[in-house]
Amino acid sequence: MEREENSYQEGKRAGVHPLIVVFGVIFGLWMFIALIVPSSKHKQAANPEPVPTAIPDDADAAPVIFKVHATIPDVNAISIVVPAQATTSQIVGLLKRFRDARLSNTLSNLLPPTTPGHQLGDHAVADIYIFSDPKYAQPDAVRVLARGAHAPGELYPRAIPFEDAMEQVRGHYRINLHDTGQPDIASLGFADESGVHSKHYRRIF
Repeated sequence: MEREENSYQEGKRAGVHPLIVVFGVIFGLWMFIALIVPSSKHKQAANPEPVPTAIPDDADAAPVIFKVHATIPDVNAISIVVPAQATTSQIVGLLKRFRDARLSNTLSNLLPPTTPGHQLGDHAVADIYIFSDPKYAQPDAVRVLARGAHAPGELYPRAIPFEDAMEQVRGHYRINLHDTGQPDIASLGFADESGVHSKHYRRIF
């Protein structure tokens, strides 16, 4: 009987102190979060976010000289050739120049029509390819690009492999006035409709 009285006396707290319990729970939750939920540093190391590459747009860059090399009516395409010394800024400037001319209905002053007599204009549908090497501005090479990376080889024999021709495209401007949401698409390099693109591909607009 005395042992029972000694084990519990009035005024003394039985069991663990509540503060110890509270701190224990907090510590346990902190350890759980630290171990289960990875920190932002770990996330960044595991999956680095792609860093957008800025395209230099030098307003003072001299307009690049270009020459229409070929018109390919069956794929509504035009190939043009610029000097090998043309800079990235000059290619960007040329693509924007074509778009400005298209918007002001003066593109026919710069390039031959791809859809002559069309109700939407002479360039209602057009693919304009910019090269520095005239070898890749030939109609057969442009047709390879226009058909895309996944065109069956037995149906369309390729004198120039798609991968080789793609890497030679310095700039590409696609016009499709039937697509009212996005009638103009331009890039440095080239990407086909399936998403296959050249190593130096960069979307301009």
